[in-house]
Amino acid sequence: MSIFHAVLLGIVEGITEFLPISSTGHLILASDLLHIVQTPFVKSFEIAIQLGAILAVIALYREKLRNFAMLKTIIIAFVPTGIIGLLAHKLAKAYLLGNTSVVLVSLAIGGILLIALELRHTERGEEAGSVRDITTRQALVIGCAQSVAIIPGVSRSAATIAGGLALGLRRETIVEFSFLLAVPTMLAATGFDFARSYTLFSYADLAPLAAGFITSFAIALIAVSFLLRYIRTNTMIPFGIYRIAIACVFWLTVAY
Repeated sequence: MSIFHAVLLGIVEGITEFLPISSTGHLILASDLLHIVQTPFVKSFEIAIQLGAILAVIALYREKLRNFAMLKTIIIAFVPTGIIGLLAHKLAKAYLLGNTSVVLVSLAIGGILLIALELRHTERGEEAGSVRDITTRQALVIGCAQSVAIIPGVSRSAATIAGGLALGLRRETIVEFSFLLAVPTMLAATGFDFARSYTLFSYADLAPLAAGFITSFAIALIAVSFLLRYIRTNTMIPFGIYRIAIACVFWLTVAY
């Protein structure tokens, strides 16, 4: 992989990690467009650069992440994903990552679900006015929803937001919680994958890996700020429409 390709994938990762449109799915589609073969190293690269985006959240939310009660809620929400990820990681990496058909179907179905949940969503004032108000039950529901994102194209962000919408949480609250929940989720995913596949990396791979990592961090800082501003006055419906549209366009013009 060239540094140029690594930077492009870093930009894609930084933009899409926290938007409900699937960063993994977009990385796979971008790799297809750039004719990057989905080798075991490329699959690990796509997981590793997500850590750059996660560090952007740590930089922006370091104060909240120091709060013990908040940290406890985040860990509770992470448990379902941690268990399923541990059990299904090998299967997902072997058969789902790099599978364009799975990505396109997941993007379309996820888009439909996001639109449907938004159309029936009513923000109830008593339901979690801030991330500090999220209950243990709500955290577990959101965590179970996030675990579905082991399927590429589903989107970890979209899954957590869908879970929050189903619970009637405020959009801004669930988006912020989705940012925070990404920290243990992606730290665990990256660490687990690296421990199993670090032998795939050579010294020649360090430069593109660093380029992708730094780029995703810088772009994610912008993406997080954008989504927080956007969600204060808008719904997730445009993201749902985008997911369906890109799945259809890619399917008709590129995939087949």
